[in-house]
Amino acid sequence: MKAVLCVEHGDPEKLVVADIATPEPGRGQVRIDVKAVGVNFPDTLIIRNLYQFKPALPFSPGGECAGIVSAVGEGITDVAVGEPVIAMTGHGAMAQCVIANRAQVVKMAPGMPFDIAAGFTMTYGTSHHALKQRGALKPGETLLVLGAAGGVGLTAVELGKVMGARVIAAASSDEKLALCRDMGADEVINYATEDLKERVKALTGGKGADVIYDPVGDRYAEPAFRSIAWNGRYLVIGFAAGAIPALPLNLPLIKGASIVGVFWGAFTQAEPALHQDNMAELLRWYGEGRLKPHVSRHFPLEEGPAAIRWMMDRKALGKVVLTV
Repeated sequence: MKAVLCVEHGDPEKLVVADIATPEPGRGQVRIDVKAVGVNFPDTLIIRNLYQFKPALPFSPGGECAGIVSAVGEGITDVAVGEPVIAMTGHGAMAQCVIANRAQVVKMAPGMPFDIAAGFTMTYGTSHHALKQRGALKPGETLLVLGAAGGVGLTAVELGKVMGARVIAAASSDEKLALCRDMGADEVINYATEDLKERVKALTGGKGADVIYDPVGDRYAEPAFRSIAWNGRYLVIGFAAGAIPALPLNLPLIKGASIVGVFWGAFTQAEPALHQDNMAELLRWYGEGRLKPHVSRHFPLEEGPAAIRWMMDRKALGKVVLTV
C-alpha cells in the first residue's frame, strides 16, 4: 500500500510517498481502507518533532481519517467489515490503510460523505470539548474566536452559535471574515487592521468577551486577554501564529478570569466515555443539519506533503482533506 512517510524530522518537503506492507489488526483493533484524511495543524508539528506525541521514525502523519473497515482483530464484535467509520489515530492516517484501536473508531452518520467525515473529529471534537467542558459556555454569553477561519476556529464559530452564544470572529483578512459571517458569526474583527482589544470592548459595550477561544497565540494573546470579561475563561487551544505567548499574571487576577488549557487528544484518552458522548452529540447535530462542515481544499494522497505545507502557510479556510 502507499503511504506518506516521515523518514526524518523536518519540513513537509522532506516527506516521501512510498510503498509499505499492508498492516494486520491485532486484538481490539480494526483495519480501515482509508477514503479521506483530515489535515490538521498538529500534522505540521509532528513531522518536525515539535508535537506532544513523538512517534518513532519512520511514521505516517495524519491524525484522523474516514473509510471502510476491511479487517477486524480478535475481540471486536460491534464493528463489522464493510462498515463506514471515522478514526482518530493521532498519526498514521496518510496511507491507503490504517490500524486503529476500537476506542479510536466512531461509526459515521448515515449519508455522511467521506471527505466531511475525515475532517470532522479533530476540529469539532476540540472545539466542542473546549466550549462545553473547559469553557462552560452558556447561552447568551459572548464568545470571541481568534483564527476564526481556520480548521478549529470555524468549528468554534459554528458550535458557539449552536450553544446559544453571541459570536465575535477575529481573523487576518476580509476574505476569511466573510466566511465566518457565512458560518454564523454575529460580529467580525480584522486584527490585521483593527485594534483587537478596543474592537472587542466596543462590540460588547465595555463588558468584554465571556469566553475567548485562542488557537493562534503569539502577539494576539495579550490584547485578546485584556478584552476578557469579569469571570471570563481564556481557552488555550494552540499557537498557530508561532510563538508561545507569556501573559502577565496580574491580568487574570484583576479580571477575575481563568486561563484554561485544552488538550483534546489527551482528553479522549483520559475520559473516553465522555469523549464518546461528545462525538454522539456532534454527529446528532450534524444529522439534524445544525453543523455544516466547510472543506476548502482537496489534495490527493500523493500530495500529502503539499497539503501540510498549505496548512503551515496558514492558507486553509476551514478544512483541508486528502482523498485516497
